[in-house]
Amino acid sequence: MTRKGITAAALALAVTTTGLGGGAQAQEIVWARDGDIDSLDPHRATSTLSRQLWYQIYDSLLEFDENGRPTGNLARDWTVADGGREVTFQLHDDILCHDGTPFTAEDVKWTADRALSEDNPSITKASWGPITEVEVVDELTVRFHLETPFAAFVPFMADQFTSMLCDSNAELERFGVDAAVGTGPWRFVDWTKGDEIVLERNEDYVNRGRPVENPGPPHAEQLIVRTMPEGQTRVAALRTGEVDLIVPPIEEVESLRGDPNFELHVAEGTGQNMFLEFAVSRPPFDDVRARRAIAHALDFEMALGIVFGDLVQRERCPVSRGVLGNDQDFCARHAPEYDPQKARELLNELGYGPDNPMEVILATWYGDNRDDVLQVFQNQLRQLGIEAEIEVMDIGTLNARVKQENNRTEGPGFIDLMGWTWFDPDVLYLLWHSPGAYEGYTDPELDELLEATRTTLDREEREAVVQDVFVHLLENAVHVPVYTPGWLWMYAGSEDAAGFTIGPFNRPLFNDVGR
Repeated sequence: MTRKGITAAALALAVTTTGLGGGAQAQEIVWARDGDIDSLDPHRATSTLSRQLWYQIYDSLLEFDENGRPTGNLARDWTVADGGREVTFQLHDDILCHDGTPFTAEDVKWTADRALSEDNPSITKASWGPITEVEVVDELTVRFHLETPFAAFVPFMADQFTSMLCDSNAELERFGVDAAVGTGPWRFVDWTKGDEIVLERNEDYVNRGRPVENPGPPHAEQLIVRTMPEGQTRVAALRTGEVDLIVPPIEEVESLRGDPNFELHVAEGTGQNMFLEFAVSRPPFDDVRARRAIAHALDFEMALGIVFGDLVQRERCPVSRGVLGNDQDFCARHAPEYDPQKARELLNELGYGPDNPMEVILATWYGDNRDDVLQVFQNQLRQLGIEAEIEVMDIGTLNARVKQENNRTEGPGFIDLMGWTWFDPDVLYLLWHSPGAYEGYTDPELDELLEATRTTLDREEREAVVQDVFVHLLENAVHVPVYTPGWLWMYAGSEDAAGFTIGPFNRPLFNDVGR
């Protein structure tokens, strides 16, 4: 038994007896999305669909304010000491878990120890940094000891991957599958896989950091998250009032934007960066000239205008807008610009031409009109004698395929349109520090720079090092930024969803709905 001694049966009874009761009609918000979550356990998945759901059930020690800076949340204060090797958090003294037990430093330690365990660690264990010990100083004080300074640690404590779990989850036989205990604004009730997730208002919730007006529990009684893969089905459900909020298909955005019955919400500062990367283990992209030729050959502005109109922005930096180091003018000075003549010259140097066209594969994953983007790229490359074959697959297959291509020594050139979402430039360490997320491009000089981005604590000094990393990636055409944020980060709501807002890094906030 944990210190709380809660059992799965007791939790189920608590949900039953404190629910909506009396058979009364609940005030509910119905949110339709194109897919389902992977897990209720923040240590077992990475998808945006999962992260957005966790954000409703759990809280983190810190939160991001409206400018994307860390601020207090479950922790009312924190201090950094010993040159960045100790970070101490002071918790609020009145936080309750969904099972009614107090949230204390023991819960923080249980969460972190679980994420860092040797046997079954969190999928994002590397992002927690070089933690050597999590110390419970007293009931409301917890101290993290780090082997070396880690600049990304404090902001990471505001991410959904560091959602704080009440240690009573240890007593649940199926935590993450059909049970979950957190401290967030919504309590978990039920998950019918592939269909819907039912959450109910946490009556004990006190907002301590989320960028909403409501200081207490959500106004609505229930939040129902439905899976509706077909875009037109979601739109029809919104128009008939079956659902209150949807992720709209891009072809319906203009009609919804022009309809006074609906409000279109566009997420800003999502941290998402769509970019091109290359398999560098073999010709042609083991040569920087071939990578730069592709970057010079593609008219990104034209492609994005054709596919998305004004729904996305051209991104020129290896991290997205709002993330430390992003400076569009700085990045533009170091990235290959659209210059088809320069692309031809580089191709000629490499021996490619009408009699010997470069053959490549362009790959991405399903959804968000990414295949349309690749079709425009395909046509632009063809004009320069580059024959590109398009392959589209699910994201899991693409991740595995990129790693596979990076370990092949033969075959056509391989380019993929990839997207990562992160709130800190540490994403570049995860992608490009040896051995790299996909076992692709690595370089000792780049490794040294990336290590410095982790150990440099002063914000201005760290930003300078981050931009040194940008220069390396851009001038070597390793990471070719394309756009941000993508239409996936749009929502259309009816008047019943009035009060819905989007927090930094694409966090749906329902606390004010129904006010």
